[in-house]
Amino acid sequence: MTKKKTHKLKKIGLVSLAICLLFSASISGSTVSAKGKLPEIEQFPNTLDISAAPTADIYGTYSTNKFNHFSDLGAWHGYYLPDYDAEELFGGFAGPIVIAEEYPVNLSKAINKISISNTDTNQVYDLSDSNRLDFTYYPGRLVQQYEMDDFDLMLELIFVSNRTAMIQTQIKNKTEQPLHIDVSWDGALLNKIEEGSYTLNLEQSLQATKHGVQVNFANIRETWMYFSTDEAAYLIAHDQPVKTAVNGDEYVTALRSPVTIKPGKIFTTYTTESYTFTNKELKAEQKKVKKYMKQAKKHFKDNEKRWQGYLDETFNKKTYEKYPEYQKVATKSIETLMTNWRSPAGAIKHDGTIPSMSYKWFIGMWAWDSWKQAVALAEFNPELAKNNIRALFDYQIMSNDKVRPQDEGAIIDAIFYNQDPPRGGEGGNWNERNSKPPLAAWAVWNVYEHTKDKKFLKEMYPKLRAYHQWWYTNRDHDQNGISEYGSTVSDANWERNEANEIIKDTEGNPKLNEDAVIEAAAWESGMDNATRFDKEGVGQGDPGVLVFENRNKANEVIGYSINQESADLNAYLYAEKGFLTSMAKELKQPKDAKQFTNEAKNVKDYMKNHMYDKETGFFYDLQINKDGSKKKLLTNRGKGTEGWIPLWAKLADKQQAEKVVQNMIDPNKFNTYMPFPTASKDNAKYDPNHYWRGPVWMDQALFGIEALQNYGYNKEAKTLTKKLFNHAEGLLGDGSIRENYNPETGKGLSTKNFSWSAASYYLLYKNTLLNQTTTSQTGLPFQK
Repeated sequence: MTKKKTHKLKKIGLVSLAICLLFSASISGSTVSAKGKLPEIEQFPNTLDISAAPTADIYGTYSTNKFNHFSDLGAWHGYYLPDYDAEELFGGFAGPIVIAEEYPVNLSKAINKISISNTDTNQVYDLSDSNRLDFTYYPGRLVQQYEMDDFDLMLELIFVSNRTAMIQTQIKNKTEQPLHIDVSWDGALLNKIEEGSYTLNLEQSLQATKHGVQVNFANIRETWMYFSTDEAAYLIAHDQPVKTAVNGDEYVTALRSPVTIKPGKIFTTYTTESYTFTNKELKAEQKKVKKYMKQAKKHFKDNEKRWQGYLDETFNKKTYEKYPEYQKVATKSIETLMTNWRSPAGAIKHDGTIPSMSYKWFIGMWAWDSWKQAVALAEFNPELAKNNIRALFDYQIMSNDKVRPQDEGAIIDAIFYNQDPPRGGEGGNWNERNSKPPLAAWAVWNVYEHTKDKKFLKEMYPKLRAYHQWWYTNRDHDQNGISEYGSTVSDANWERNEANEIIKDTEGNPKLNEDAVIEAAAWESGMDNATRFDKEGVGQGDPGVLVFENRNKANEVIGYSINQESADLNAYLYAEKGFLTSMAKELKQPKDAKQFTNEAKNVKDYMKNHMYDKETGFFYDLQINKDGSKKKLLTNRGKGTEGWIPLWAKLADKQQAEKVVQNMIDPNKFNTYMPFPTASKDNAKYDPNHYWRGPVWMDQALFGIEALQNYGYNKEAKTLTKKLFNHAEGLLGDGSIRENYNPETGKGLSTKNFSWSAASYYLLYKNTLLNQTTTSQTGLPFQK
C-alpha cells in the first residue's frame, strides 16, 4: 500500500458515522445520544481492536489468538473486522473463528466477501478504491462502510441465535441514473491449522446448496488440538435466489438476476451464517433461517434493544456522569463477557461464560471463574448468570455416581464439550482432580439479590448445602471444622513409568505421586503456582508441603489434603456460611440458619486466634501435622493475597483489619504501580511476571478493594481502584482485558479477553467508583 492510499483509507470519524446513521435510520432509528441521556451504543465504537488478517496459524504468544474478535448469544463462532491493510478481505467479515468443540480455529480469511460489478460498463468495483471507508465494532454489532463514486455500501453483522449470525447488506445508488449491478460473494477455506512446525489438515469440503454454500467437516479427534465430526457444518444462506459454483476449497455464490437500484434508493439483502455440531442442530437451524430472513428488521431492532439494555443496567441515571473516562472499560467488560458466552453443546448443558475464547486451553467452564462471572452478569444479564452457575452444578457429584461416589456434593474443577475417558468421553481437558474455592453461594446470593427469584434460590440451596458439606467430609483432615486444599482420588495422582503405566507397590496398590496431589491442591486453590504451595519449606521448622490421606468411617481413602489450613479457603467458607444463613432464612429453614451461624462463629474465632500474626499484621496459612496437634503459622513463606480474604469475608476484628490494610497500602508491599500483586513485593519469591507469584489478578484486586470498603477505608479503595484502571496496559484504549498484569509496569500478561478480569472491572466501576449499592458482600447477618 502506498502512503497516499494508506492515508486515504483511514477511518473517518463523524463522516462515517453520518453514513452509518443514514443507513441505520431505516432499520433501527438509532441516533447519537443527546446530552443528559444515558450513554448509547453509538458512543462506544471500537472499545476493542478486533481488526485482523487471519491465517491458519491462529496463535501468537502464550497459545493465544493473535487477534481479538466478536461473538454473541452463546454462538460457537465469531468474527473479526478486516485489517485496513488487508485489501483482499474488503467486503467480508474476516474469519470466522470457529470452536472445534474445544479449540479455536480460523475457518477462512474471509468466508463470504461481496463483489459488485456494473452490468452496463462491466466494471468490477474495487472496494479498496473507496473514497471513504470505516470498519467499526459497536456493542453487539460489526459495521463496514464503503463510499464509492457510484454507491455507498454498508455491511452490518449481528447474531440472531446461538448458532447463527446475520449480515445485512445495503447498497445505495448515489448517481442520477438507475444503477445496474451484479452481486456475488466468494470465499475460500484455510482448511488447516498450523502450530509451529506442525500442520494439521482439516479435510473440510464445500458443497453448493439451493440458498448458498455449506462447509462440511471431517471426523478428526486430536485430543490436544482439534475435534470435529462429519456432522459438523458451517452453512451460508441468502435471502435472494442464488447459484453457487464450487472449485476445491473455493466457491462463488451469485444472485441469479442483476439488481437495478433507482437514484437515491437502497438495495437491501440478508445473509445468514450458521455453525452447528450435529445433524439435528443443522436441520433445526435450516428451518429457522427462512424465518430469520423474514424478520430481519425485527432482529436488528431486538439486538439493539438488548445491547442498549445492557448499557442501561450499567449506567445509572444518577451517577453515570461521574468518571466518564471509565465508561469505555465498563462497556468493554460487557463485550468481553458476551463474546465468551457459550451455549449448550456436547457435554455442556447450560449457557455459561468461558474464561477466554482467545486462549487454546480455555474453551470450557471452570467453577470459581463461573462464580465470579455470575456476580457481574447478575447486574445486566441475570439469566445468563443463573445458567452459568447451573452449568457447573449439572455435574455435581451424587451419592450414586459411578466414578467417584465418595465425593458426594463436590463441584468439579472444569467441564468441557467432551468428558474424559473415565466418564466415557475422549476429552483431555475435563478435570475432576480437584474442585475450586467455595464462592458458589456468594454467586447465587448475588443473583438472588438482583432478581428476587425465589424459585432459583430454592433450586440451588440444597445443592449449595451439599457442596459446602463436602469441604468438611473430604478436605478437613483432622476434623476440626477448618479445611485444607487437596485432591480427589484420581488416576492422575499415581506414579507412572516411562511407558505411562501406573506403578504399583508390593501389595499391588497404585503408588501415590505426592507431587501430583500437591499440584492438584494448588489448582484447587485457583492460585496454581503461588509461593505457599512450593513443596520445599522455607527456613527451619518448615517441612514443606506434605500430603495426608482423608478416610471415611470405613477407613477408605476418599481424598487428600495438604498439610495447610488455608486462610483464603476458610475465609471463603466463613462467608459461604453467611450466604447460606441468609438463604435459609429466606426459605424459612431456621434450623439450618442457626447451624451455619454457629459454625461461622467457630471459624471466625479460630482464624482470628490462630491464622493472624500480630507482628507482621497479616493472615497466613496454618501448617498442621497428621493428628492436628502441632501447628505452625506460615509467616516464613511471605505474604500473598490470601491474607486479605478474611477482611473480604468480614471476619477480622477492627485492630486486625487496620494492620492488614497497612500492608495493603504500603508501596513496598502491595500498593505497587498496578496495585495488589499476588505475592507481596517484599516476599523473597516475588516475581512480577510469574503467574501467581506477583502478577496482579483482578479477582484478588476486587476482593482487596471490597476488603477495604468493608472496614471503612473508602478513600483508599477508590484511590487504588483508579490505579487499577489507569495503569493496566491498553485498558483505557482499544486493548483487551488481560488475564493478569505486571504490578510494576501494568503490562498485560498471559492471555487476552479474560472473563473474570472483565467481571472484576465491571464490579469495580459500578460498586466502587460510582458508589452504587453492592450486594457482593451481603449475606453475613452475624457480621453487621
